[in-house]
Amino acid sequence: MARQERAIRTRQVILEAAGAVFDEHGYAATTISMVLERAAVTKGALYFHFPSKESLAQAVLDEQISFGAVPPHPCKLQEVVDMTFVFGQRLLRNSLLKGSVRLAVDQSAPSGVDHSGAFRQWADLLVRVMEQASAQGELLPTVRPRQTVELLVGSFAGIQLMSRALTDREDLAERISQLWGHLLPGIAVPGLLTGIDREPDRGLRVLAALDPEATVDATAAGVGHT
Repeated sequence: MARQERAIRTRQVILEAAGAVFDEHGYAATTISMVLERAAVTKGALYFHFPSKESLAQAVLDEQISFGAVPPHPCKLQEVVDMTFVFGQRLLRNSLLKGSVRLAVDQSAPSGVDHSGAFRQWADLLVRVMEQASAQGELLPTVRPRQTVELLVGSFAGIQLMSRALTDREDLAERISQLWGHLLPGIAVPGLLTGIDREPDRGLRVLAALDPEATVDATAAGVGHT
């Protein structure tokens, strides 16, 4: 049991180190040696878990969806909004998530690394929640959940890339708020619009319910303030 726990911890250390290196250098410029140095593990330990750079990159990509987890909300549209804010907040400080996001749009990665997987998984997850919102009468009758979700996923990817380029993501929460300000009137029934919370600090407040200590640390460090 102790050996298994050590293996799990070692795998996580490698993933976090790889995420940081992929984020900083991109796929093509990243080497296994860089990851080994950052993770402070042996080559044997890394190859035990990941037989190639491609498999390591794929594992980093596959971690992305878990970072969008939020508490269930009676209003399913609010739940979708919360996912974007929480993901954006975590993106400010989580190296593994940063690396996963960069790999998702990094065209230098070989065909063996599935760039599209994260986009498809996000779309499938959000469609399920949007269909619940539709069943609860939260959506306008003209809304098609799959089309709306694909627009949302593409728009979110674009604004986070722009935010990174312009402010190193310091204004990402504000940009997410603006995105929803434009999208919600075309999605939600009018009676819901004033009740959906899309304030820029929404991510911090939702995370406080999940992990109060981490949120306090992030706030003390100035994370999430624009």
